[in-house]
Amino acid sequence: MTDELPPDHHELPPDHPLSLARAATTRREFVWLWIGATTGYGVGDVVTTVALVRYHPAVAEGNPLLARLMSEFGLAGLVGAKLAVFAACFALSFYAVRVWRDRFVYYLAPLVLLLFGVFFTVYNVRLMLG
Repeated sequence: MTDELPPDHHELPPDHPLSLARAATTRREFVWLWIGATTGYGVGDVVTTVALVRYHPAVAEGNPLLARLMSEFGLAGLVGAKLAVFAACFALSFYAVRVWRDRFVYYLAPLVLLLFGVFFTVYNVRLMLG
């Protein structure tokens, strides 16, 4: 069995700048790396952080930048900042594999998000439990 996904009618042409056809990866690998990053950072960290600041008023955001954004914009500032970090890492990873053909940077961005996300999810759950 091959790691390649079958082409579909929504696939970009190989010469399109956003196509992964000539990249040093497979579509499946790229998707699973980013599912992991989304789960760990995008869901785990964001959801537990929102739950902490919303339902546990004695706990304050520890990151000064995020605390400032939250004081100015509320939860939208927190979520917006986390989405901006996620988007920057996604763009870096995509650019690394598509243009630079640098597999180290390609893997580094989603794996860092995953590791930070899992760490802070566990940390936040611990804070919630007392």
